[in-house]
Amino acid sequence: MELDQALHAARATRESVLTTIRRDRRPQLSNVLHAVGEDGVIRISTTADRAKFRNLQREPWAALHVNGDNFFSYAVLEGSVELSAVASAPDDAAADELVDLYRLLVGEHEDWAAYRAAMVAEQRAVVRFTPTRAYGMLKLPQASGS
Repeated sequence: MELDQALHAARATRESVLTTIRRDRRPQLSNVLHAVGEDGVIRISTTADRAKFRNLQREPWAALHVNGDNFFSYAVLEGSVELSAVASAPDDAAADELVDLYRLLVGEHEDWAAYRAAMVAEQRAVVRFTPTRAYGMLKLPQASGS
């Protein structure tokens, strides 16, 4: 599978499964919402107290699994990760990036001041995932024996 095909599949949904690597080298999977930017970077909001955040600090690599239009249709993207700073003030760059991500995922918020304050209270950050490899199957192969 070509990377652009996998990015197209990732753009068709916002729901995915993020795989990170634990300290013991075993995978950890987390259901997440993601947004694919025009630059191909996939962004995910998380909190600094989550295992995936700590895993990504230690090992800045991830895989993202997205489903296609049926059970056997999927794409997996693998690549490097950069973490934003943790939001520490309602008007800092991390909070701004979280607002941008929210807009991509959901649209406008009814109270941006409350949202920004929550991002600080929750110690949120953005996972910036840059895929470099992809695999999967977006179309079923021809049936056996046909």
